[in-house]
Amino acid sequence: MTKHLFATIVTATAVAANNRGEGDGSTLATLQKITRGNDQYTTVSAEAIRWGMREYFQNSNEFATNRTFNPDTDKYSFKNERFSAKDFIDDDLFGYMDAKKGKDNEDATTKRRGALEISRAISLDPYWGDTAFGSKGGEKGKTSIHSTEVHCTAYQYTIALIPESLKDSNRATLALDAIGAVRHVGGNHARFLYDFRPESIVIRVTDDPSPWIMDSFKRVGEAVGCPRLVRLVEVGDVKADELIIGGEIADTPYGEQLTKLGVKVYRGVKEAIAAAKTQLPTGVTA
Repeated sequence: MTKHLFATIVTATAVAANNRGEGDGSTLATLQKITRGNDQYTTVSAEAIRWGMREYFQNSNEFATNRTFNPDTDKYSFKNERFSAKDFIDDDLFGYMDAKKGKDNEDATTKRRGALEISRAISLDPYWGDTAFGSKGGEKGKTSIHSTEVHCTAYQYTIALIPESLKDSNRATLALDAIGAVRHVGGNHARFLYDFRPESIVIRVTDDPSPWIMDSFKRVGEAVGCPRLVRLVEVGDVKADELIIGGEIADTPYGEQLTKLGVKVYRGVKEAIAAAKTQLPTGVTA
């Protein structure tokens, strides 16, 4: 049976600010938002999360990456514009598309669907319109005073991957390492720092092609809980032996309930990731 890797991550609670670098009008830097029920929530794109993972692979100097970012020139460069999922970890995990025309104007597009799927990250807390104000270098003028939308919240997102779909299945374990080491997400201005690493994580290694563990976390008072996940295990929709839980959720009543149900629960995120890596197929090359 084909093994599927799913993981749902919730970040620590911190102050998030503009992750796009775009303005709504001349003086307002906006957060991306979605409506859920009767409230608005802020969101971070999957592309921004991929950016953070690319940054991890590039800066680690342990992996061959095709696309690299130069912060001095604010540009990307490629080692091989023909791309190679076999040679480069980013081409394998994230895919690529090079749209070109061949002889006689025929389609010569080279593309590969990204094997690693990432959902949008959604805030756990509604956005109530908090705004911070500042000035532009002390200058006075019509646009010298600017405002930035800010949101004190945690974010939740899910990844999905079939290790055997990679040119090198060992890269699935490296993707988990990257999830645990994302420092910030793409597009953030240098003046903002938001730690996007997991505060808690739910990992599922299964034959089931459906994740089931998306949206596992929710705000419970000022803490974070996972009542939906507990219910899924209780009713048997998700098998306890397919799950690995790690992080601060382990020290809550939900962690205790999941432990009693037979789920492997670790207090450390890195410990949980290390345990999950032993469950993944390795050594498969395409």
